[in-house]
Amino acid sequence: MPRTLFISDLHLAEDRPATTERFARFLAEAVPGADALYILGDLFEYWVGDDGLALAFPARIASLLRPAARAAPTFFMHGNRDFMVASRFCAETGLRLIADPAVIDLYGERTLLMHGDTLCTGDHAYLAFRAQVRNPAWQAAALARPIEERVAIARDMRERSEGAKGGKVETIMDVAPEAVEAAFASTGCRQLIHGHTHRPARHEHSAGGRSCVRWVLPDWYEAGGYLEASPAGIRAVDAA
Repeated sequence: MPRTLFISDLHLAEDRPATTERFARFLAEAVPGADALYILGDLFEYWVGDDGLALAFPARIASLLRPAARAAPTFFMHGNRDFMVASRFCAETGLRLIADPAVIDLYGERTLLMHGDTLCTGDHAYLAFRAQVRNPAWQAAALARPIEERVAIARDMRERSEGAKGGKVETIMDVAPEAVEAAFASTGCRQLIHGHTHRPARHEHSAGGRSCVRWVLPDWYEAGGYLEASPAGIRAVDAA
């Protein structure tokens, strides 16, 4: 049966070995035979640059992705943790980098794909940070630092990010309904798939007088999971 898979927010890291093993099983068991796999950001807890492939943990993840990308076309979209993934990583894994947002034909339905962070328009501090780190000049300056220093900075940013979440109102970290409706209206899509918020669900929206559906992907901190699309529709599946 034709099927396309979507995942996001795995936040793979050395100190989460169970998640890595779950991801390995998913790649080996669910991906073969699929029409495509879309990774919609935050595959990694942090990514300090493609030269990080010389380190043991990134190299292991790359070794898991190579056979998966040969088994099914595999697409990668930047998240808010792995926005510095670039051409070398894609070349060494077989992944294909796609823009955020991206529109695809999903079995006859124009479908909008996003990481989801740009829909959280109420989180002004995060959006300012996002604009800073996506600046090519900022990235060039970061990549000029020794890799060990970049890893230390990334770990510190990770801790500060978790601390900052605790002080934010929950609604600020979720999508803004008006941003979702604007995304539907600007693209003409009636179906949206995204991650980032870690609040998996199926939501119904109205945009421009049209009924629209938004699917939110789960994170992989605990059980993990993915969406499987087919000509019959979309269903949520727990990771093995």
